[in-house]
Amino acid sequence: MSESQIIRTEYSEVMKKSYIDYAMSVIVARALPDVRDGLKPVQRRTLYDMHELGIRYDKPYRKCARIVGDTMGKYHPHGDSSIYDALVVMAQDFKKGMILVDGHGNFGSIEGDGAAAMRYTEARLTKLTQEVYLGDLDKNVIDFMPNFDETEKEPVVLPVRIPNLLVNGAEGIAVGMATSIPTHNLCEVIDAVKAYMKNDAISTKQLMRYLKGPDFPTGGIVVNKDDLLGIYESGQGKIKIRGTVEVEELKGGKKQLVVTEIPYTMIGSGIGKFLNDVCNLVETKKTSDIVDISNQSSKDGIRIVIELRRGADVENLKNLLYKKTRLEDTFGVNMLAVANGKPETLGLKSIIEHHVDFQFELATRKYQTLLTKEQDKKEIQEGLIKACDVIDLIIEILRGSKNVKDAKACLTNGVTEGIHFKSNISKKMAAMLCFTERQATAILEMRLYRLIGLEIEALQKEHEVTLKNIAHYEDILNNYESMSDVIMEELDQYKKEFGRKRQTLIENAEEAVFVEQKIEEREVVFLMDRFGYSKTVDVATYERNKEAADAEHKYVVHCMNTGKICLFTDMGKMHQVKMMDLPFGKFRDKGTPIDNVSNFSSSEEQIIYICDAEQTRFAMFLFATKQGMIKRVEGSEFQVAKKTIAATKLQEEDEVIAVTIVNDVQNIVLQTKGGYFLRFPASEVPEKKKGAVGVRGIRLAKDDELENLYLFEEGTESKVAYMEKEVTLNRLKSGKRDTKGVKNRG
Repeated sequence: MSESQIIRTEYSEVMKKSYIDYAMSVIVARALPDVRDGLKPVQRRTLYDMHELGIRYDKPYRKCARIVGDTMGKYHPHGDSSIYDALVVMAQDFKKGMILVDGHGNFGSIEGDGAAAMRYTEARLTKLTQEVYLGDLDKNVIDFMPNFDETEKEPVVLPVRIPNLLVNGAEGIAVGMATSIPTHNLCEVIDAVKAYMKNDAISTKQLMRYLKGPDFPTGGIVVNKDDLLGIYESGQGKIKIRGTVEVEELKGGKKQLVVTEIPYTMIGSGIGKFLNDVCNLVETKKTSDIVDISNQSSKDGIRIVIELRRGADVENLKNLLYKKTRLEDTFGVNMLAVANGKPETLGLKSIIEHHVDFQFELATRKYQTLLTKEQDKKEIQEGLIKACDVIDLIIEILRGSKNVKDAKACLTNGVTEGIHFKSNISKKMAAMLCFTERQATAILEMRLYRLIGLEIEALQKEHEVTLKNIAHYEDILNNYESMSDVIMEELDQYKKEFGRKRQTLIENAEEAVFVEQKIEEREVVFLMDRFGYSKTVDVATYERNKEAADAEHKYVVHCMNTGKICLFTDMGKMHQVKMMDLPFGKFRDKGTPIDNVSNFSSSEEQIIYICDAEQTRFAMFLFATKQGMIKRVEGSEFQVAKKTIAATKLQEEDEVIAVTIVNDVQNIVLQTKGGYFLRFPASEVPEKKKGAVGVRGIRLAKDDELENLYLFEEGTESKVAYMEKEVTLNRLKSGKRDTKGVKNRG
């Protein structure tokens, strides 16, 4: 036995190398498409497996479970869900520019519904895939490599004849990088390829005369046409896309907006989110022009109907939808693909250049294979024609030979020993024969009917065709122009058979500008009951119902309708609520739960103080906690834009028991659960930042905690109830902060 060898190395170096190897494996062998065929490995393997199973476009559908299982067992040893997901996407016409798989059954919907389980669905290849992606596999045009367990061979790349990377785009997340390539129109892509083949010095700008920009299967409008050149030159950028909105006239002078095409990025759950966003615009009073919204989409296409009130400003409302919903969205472009075995960000011209190089490589290998076959055919044909001229001699050799070996030796090398001839002349003629090995084999296998005059004539015509094919193939292989013509001719055929009209409009549109209706500023009264239902009413309504309003509501705050209110909670948070988010109306209206319009959660925290946000600007706030900590904080610290902030810092298991506005002339009385009262001037409480814990206000006995905080001014009588008795605060003996206080016996 050989001794084991211990290699000492730096751990970080091993980790670094292992991670880089893993990352490159994910990048090259899983997540990114190859620039040549525009396919990820899982897509390539699935299509090749369907080809091997014979599931052609003109054959019956086969269960997807069979395809997935076969692909996983032979070529792709990863989860079945990854293979089925790839298969489903290749069959979805709302995701791909040209579908590669013809799906039968439920393959999901544009609204985000998932496909049925693979045991229910069926699939087969489309004609495009069979002819353009998998054609010529039998002509040695690509290399094959062993599969994962070296029991099968799989193609390194498929012989795709169109730039699939552009036609169908790509999306993938690797390690430290991601690809996002939009779909394009097949006809435009083919025109751009032909333009490059005619002039390889062509610029990206000139190429874009043919390829205008992305063509999404969902249609829509690209609105930043001028940015496209920079995107296609660098391979990176942002494309702005909008849905198509039509205005329909209704009876009675009313109108409705109909969304007939959505942005490509809205596919799936984005449609549901759009409907919710439009509802939110109405609920938050961003617009009062929308009466109703309904999704009437079907298999015939997208149709989202937004009913408007009479006299609505249609253009302004369209701009609102573009600004506040995903009806206008951004598609981030990052044209990253595997080129020459490594990931590379490619511009439009680079992608076409790689594609054309690949096509010349395919054509060279294809016509080299065809030429070899024709040359082999020519050799045999010439032998048979020559044999027909000396057929009597050949028959004599065959009849005089003892075995096939002697006959073959005579035909190829003129060896006459061991063969019986009728005459010496025949023997001399036989010694002059020099057929090739292939020709001799063909002669020996030739059937007698080939000696019929018409058959000999057909053989000669076939030989002429073979000679023409050889000349044609040699011309293609030896002449760049000829090969270019053949490739372009094939592209024209694909364009004619599979091309379709552009679906996405490309233009330079003005940025959507929504003019908000100016709201008349006025004072309102915020009302919230003990269940958290909130609303606002005008001051006059409140004054008329003041007694009932004060009795029925826990919080009553005067503020402006354009302002906000601040909610301070026992968890030390401050939530802000815009008055415009609350319903404004009649005194007897129920209102809306405060949870619905703020980040406040009634199940996790309690409101202990509410005030007008404007009031905080110049106020001083006093905080007190259960553990007896107090502090003063300037109100300006709560002048923030965020909906929720930490209003104070709390120690472990502590909570806020009081927040109130305070001034220096007031006195503070702290009351504990155990009945201790401590009175001291408010000026003794130091000013702190909102992020501070504060200072100790009262020394608490064991198991005691602060229960209440009271404020009063000198010269005013202030009474509170404690243990069913009244306590007059201004008669309490004045003490100092951070002392124990006086015990009240109740």
